[in-house]
Amino acid sequence: MSTPAYPSDSTPSRPLGVAAIGYAFMGKAHSNAWRNVASFFDVPAFEQKVLVGRDADAVAEAAARYGWAESATDWRTVIERDDIDIVDICAPGWMHAEIAVAALAAGKHVLVEKPLANTLAEAELMTAAAAKARARGVQSMIGFNYRRVPALALARELIAEGRLGTVRHVRAAYLQDWLADAQAPMTWRLRKETAGSGALGDIASHAIDQVLFLLGGEVNEVTGRLNTFVDRRPGENGLEDVTVDDAAWATLSLASGAIASVEVSRVATGRKNSLQIEVYGDKGSLLFDLENLNELGFLDATLPVREQGFRRILVNEPEHPYIEAWWPQGHIIGWEHTFTHQVRDFLLAVRDGTQPSPSFEEGLNVQHILSAVEESAANKSTLTVVRR
Repeated sequence: MSTPAYPSDSTPSRPLGVAAIGYAFMGKAHSNAWRNVASFFDVPAFEQKVLVGRDADAVAEAAARYGWAESATDWRTVIERDDIDIVDICAPGWMHAEIAVAALAAGKHVLVEKPLANTLAEAELMTAAAAKARARGVQSMIGFNYRRVPALALARELIAEGRLGTVRHVRAAYLQDWLADAQAPMTWRLRKETAGSGALGDIASHAIDQVLFLLGGEVNEVTGRLNTFVDRRPGENGLEDVTVDDAAWATLSLASGAIASVEVSRVATGRKNSLQIEVYGDKGSLLFDLENLNELGFLDATLPVREQGFRRILVNEPEHPYIEAWWPQGHIIGWEHTFTHQVRDFLLAVRDGTQPSPSFEEGLNVQHILSAVEESAANKSTLTVVRR
């Protein structure tokens, strides 16, 4: 077991060594963040040491393109290296638990993509390992990157300041269409043994985390429904059974008394990556759509009726969250910047010895809700969320 290179009460003797596991979609997004974060934010010194993947040639090519010093195919060997201090897990969900638990036990700070794991049992193991590691100064965080959208961070501030008054209900809809074509081929994301679930774990996890992030409350009760619209898709050996959901719906009752409706789909024709969030309080409302991520709609219901109406806030001012590091006012940022903000926040938490958010505990909370949605859908019932 190695000692963390960056104890909270001292400065590092060398740059932090970073290893990323996975080089496909999320590996590319995370690599871009590691490559750029120090150019815009004041963060601890670090080095992109090694990118890990199963295909030696492909991962070597990706490492050279994405700015990693070297590549490897054995993550177990990499996490035992003394020059590795941070492990960024971008591998598919079925690998999260094994890698994270081993990395934390080896004294490495861990950032892991959402959802935390494919099963509730795996998520609980990871959370227990994170708590044990935290006592030794080893930090961990789950990558719900949409918390780092400046407009959503601003929305949270406005809600916390009471600008919406008492929040009554929330609508969160995350809609995509990459599976709308019935001939779209099978992938690991459509098999329960590798993906855990479909749209539920993939994108409902984001929507549910946003409800919790914005309102800061707990979910007490869940009603859910899942549906698979295309149950067989072309694979390497002919048609294969799809064993996860294409779409999911949930109603969440929060301890505050607010009600949240969550709708997610990967077959919503025409919707590419639309996370729409509406928050309604007795003094105001907020509107957001990820496809216009630099904008936040805000209605102040305390104004005279003749002056009310949603106004468009272009979230590009230095006073807005994260924006000061980027471009002059009005020069918009994009989806990839959320990962840069995420890495920035994680590095600062490692430097300061503080628990970054969202923690594995917060990821486990989302996992409990996802599990309740799935069970409710199977039983056609309403469930009380049980936290262990």
